[in-house]
Amino acid sequence: MKRRKFIAGAGAALTGSLLMPSGILGATAKSVAANDKINIGVIGCNGMGWSNTHSLLKMGDVDVTGLCDVDQNVIQKRLNDYGKLRKNTPKTYSDYRELLNDKSIDAVVIGTPDHWHCKIMVDAVQAGKHVYVEKPIANSIAECNLMVKAQEKTGKIVQAGQWQRSGPHYRKAIDIVQSGVLGKIRLVKVWAYQGWMKPVPVVADTAVPSGVDYNFWLGPAAKRPFNQNRFHFNFRWFWDYAGGLMTDWGVHEIDIALYAMQALAPISVMATGGKLAYPDDASETPDTLQAIYQYENFNMLWEHATGIDSGPYNRSEGIAFIGNNGTLVVNRGGYEVIVEREAQGYSSSGKPKMEIIEAYKKPNELNYLDLHTQNFIEAIKKNAQDALNTPIRSGSVAAINAQMGNIAYKTGSKVFWDGNRNAFINNAAADKLIVPEYQNGWKLPVV
Repeated sequence: MKRRKFIAGAGAALTGSLLMPSGILGATAKSVAANDKINIGVIGCNGMGWSNTHSLLKMGDVDVTGLCDVDQNVIQKRLNDYGKLRKNTPKTYSDYRELLNDKSIDAVVIGTPDHWHCKIMVDAVQAGKHVYVEKPIANSIAECNLMVKAQEKTGKIVQAGQWQRSGPHYRKAIDIVQSGVLGKIRLVKVWAYQGWMKPVPVVADTAVPSGVDYNFWLGPAAKRPFNQNRFHFNFRWFWDYAGGLMTDWGVHEIDIALYAMQALAPISVMATGGKLAYPDDASETPDTLQAIYQYENFNMLWEHATGIDSGPYNRSEGIAFIGNNGTLVVNRGGYEVIVEREAQGYSSSGKPKMEIIEAYKKPNELNYLDLHTQNFIEAIKKNAQDALNTPIRSGSVAAINAQMGNIAYKTGSKVFWDGNRNAFINNAAADKLIVPEYQNGWKLPVV
């Protein structure tokens, strides 16, 4: 793409395609015959599991016919919610394997805690279901690789819930980065500053709440007494089930960064941080972290902090591609390009050294999650994994890189990666964290 041609078209593209994405309104309004509908089963109906489901239900050619959760209180809440949207009554399950046995279900949404994603996704595709799996796709490097292998072996459609990839302004920002107008990009910053996150109070263990199958919730994780802090939502801040902000927010931002830079695995990673904001709260994962990734032609810096909103470039989250000519900063609200001082003004020939790229602000009415779930349904209809905006392999790249950041932090070492062996170099402590230890009779899936 010629530089001048790209600049000329950048503003025009935003005026049309970003403002009214095709398909959403038509898919919502049209009437679809019952035998043409895609039947969805939902496994893990709380939080993002239900957000994804609610988004899918905006499409007239989708029905939910199965709801599965280990918490019957959640099941009842979602039955009530669903009854306000549709007339059919989904079957309910507490064991996801029973839902997978239902031949009428075409696809499943996996909205469980991270430590369950791999086992359920592999079982689902082996049962002939397409899958929308919430991010991060897994809680370990080995599980990510197994999930990719399972999709490729079965040929089922598997979308990762990294919905920023479906955002038109992210795609335009990626085009700008890849056009070369920013000059040589030597550093990419990715961050999540989360001011809403306050200390998680320490509370005592209690009896398991009525209606909760806690042993099934634990699944392959270590056996522990029930504690409300480790259950719904806050499971994210405990290593048994998730990887903290590094994997929770990190996969969204790292995904865009690495996709734009066309990078897969780092040469090395080092990380430092800790519980510096709330040292005495109940969380295990660090509330403050910096991780430096070295790739072949650039470095990437990840950082997160809880209890603070004012991150780099005065944005609470985002990605900054720092080039010799200018820096592109993109987040969920839009993007802007900051021209370097040396690239401002005019050259001796009278031409602009770097032409201005107009900033873009995303309209509030655009819902990128809706675009992402629509993309999933369209890929199922086409039976085309390559039609997905975030196929499982892309989900694995972001999750594996985020896991490497956590492994560098946990081991307190600079880790070096050997992509040929899928292992760290001369670091037994880091290698030990690649494969999770499944417990309570559960086994790592075989693909």
